[in-house]
Amino acid sequence: MLPELSFFYAAVPAVLLVGLAKGGMGDALALIGVPILALVVSPVEAAAILLPILIFMDMISLVVWRKHGDWTTLKIMLPGALFGIAVGWATSALVPGSVLRVVIGAVTVLFCARYFWNNFGPGAGEVVLPRGQRPLLASAWGTLSGYGSFVAHAGGAPFQIYALPLKLPPREFTGTGVRFFAILNAVKLIPYFALGQLDTKNLVTSATLLPFAPFATIAGAWCVKRMKPEIFYPFMYAMALIAALLIIHEGLGF
Repeated sequence: MLPELSFFYAAVPAVLLVGLAKGGMGDALALIGVPILALVVSPVEAAAILLPILIFMDMISLVVWRKHGDWTTLKIMLPGALFGIAVGWATSALVPGSVLRVVIGAVTVLFCARYFWNNFGPGAGEVVLPRGQRPLLASAWGTLSGYGSFVAHAGGAPFQIYALPLKLPPREFTGTGVRFFAILNAVKLIPYFALGQLDTKNLVTSATLLPFAPFATIAGAWCVKRMKPEIFYPFMYAMALIAALLIIHEGLGF
């Protein structure tokens, strides 16, 4: 049986926002979309409904960004991320997701504040060179990203903390993120099935929302492909900051 019409008043805007984020417009839009859906269903059910849609959006994004991506970043971050998912699955009942949200949000706020201070504060104007790859740091942030993605749906911030200072070209940064989270979402299907969160009812609901996914994802990619680096990076840091504040807000239960 399909949900009542009132469900779709919240679900459709939520899917559109998440789709824009998947297209490359920043994690903040997805973090706004998920609570909107949680207004009409439980947070756990919202996550279960969205996961198949996210994977469908990932497939579209992989086609759109198929020519872009930094393989070095992926290779050094993915092992840690997969380990983080495994740890999250094993300890999901032990560590409150709210605690992790607050910690990730606070670290991301400091990270973004440092960027805006350096670029727009009293000492602005100095050239900040791209940071080189750091495998140990990439593994650490990758692990936190995988763990946060599974436990609290907050994997974007740790990924951005490592990847943004690399100052990749906007298309390469977006393509890297698309591949990274497409793999994580696909892997998360296994524990989600094992935990019984992907039942027939939720899958049918997901299917009714799928038609809205391509439009939003392609629209997000269209916007990102037309952004210059001097616009793209302040925008992405601003999105990361908004996402961090939303994560803290949710973690504190306000």
